[in-house]
Amino acid sequence: MIEAHVLDAWTRLPDRGTKAYAYAMILGGFGAPMFLFLAGLTFVLAAESKYRKTADLRLAWLSVQKRGWQIFGLAFLFRLQSFVLGAGYNAIGLLKVDILNVMGPAIVLMAVSGSLVRTRFGRAVMFAGIAGAIAMLTPIVRTTPLLSWMPDPLEWYLRPSPARTNFTLFPWSGFVFAGAVVGEVISVWRDADRSIRVQMALAAAGLLAMAASYEASLMPTIYPASDFWTTSPTFFFLRAGIITLLLPLAFLWERAPWRGLIGRWSPVEELGRASLFVYWIHVEMVYGFLGRPMRLNLSLPAAIAADVAFSAFILGLVLLKNRLMTMRRADALSASGPSPASI
Repeated sequence: MIEAHVLDAWTRLPDRGTKAYAYAMILGGFGAPMFLFLAGLTFVLAAESKYRKTADLRLAWLSVQKRGWQIFGLAFLFRLQSFVLGAGYNAIGLLKVDILNVMGPAIVLMAVSGSLVRTRFGRAVMFAGIAGAIAMLTPIVRTTPLLSWMPDPLEWYLRPSPARTNFTLFPWSGFVFAGAVVGEVISVWRDADRSIRVQMALAAAGLLAMAASYEASLMPTIYPASDFWTTSPTFFFLRAGIITLLLPLAFLWERAPWRGLIGRWSPVEELGRASLFVYWIHVEMVYGFLGRPMRLNLSLPAAIAADVAFSAFILGLVLLKNRLMTMRRADALSASGPSPASI
């Protein structure tokens, strides 16, 4: 995610036509779908965990729904921050649709639909159906004249508008539901303590989705207008398959013989746990006034070096945030005095 934004904002124009830049952006382009996919996965696991504790299905999914609304609210707070830091330039940017604007409503819809089905298998099938429907409807939504009556700020959520949308509900919200499917699968098999089997099943599913998507991409499209890199369902399922395959690969990495020889700490895990914080601060720093001196001003090798250095800087901010939060909790505990059990 950081790589995609740094290279997009800071690489000079002549270097953008190279194959190296194109490949780097393809790699960086997986940041957004992974962000959405893992949000769907983790919120399902959170709902299932709460359900096991409370035995209240409605309450479990209501907590996820509230979190979705919070993320949607944060999307507008983020735009307000950009507006203020930009000295009030471009007020219409307050309504710009970015990834949090898509993630929030998608999580809300996932929570509402999840609360209607009592079995995990039923929810997995439903989530898969919704993800597939979103992907298949994307080329139609992008071209149909039936949505032209909508006010522009609402239409921006459904199909792109120059400088007004970075993401749209079609197809990006589908990755939240694709992740929710995997979350339900992991939740079911976790209860049975069959982690190896579930990872093998995910690897097989990921490879199957990738192979089927690739073969489908070679066939004539069924849509009057569809572009592989933007609206094609085959590209959606290909990316979903790749992300699904990354989960068992991460599982194997965690159990590799060399893991833990020096230490268990992982900078990638640290950044991942603080993903919303990382997104919030790095986007403004890259595209805002702090990154203005480097805007479209670096060669590709220099931009890659800047990406590495900037990622290390962001990691330092995450560690500082964690330390401050730990100190704050410790101060709060000390201020509350000893517990009755310790007296």
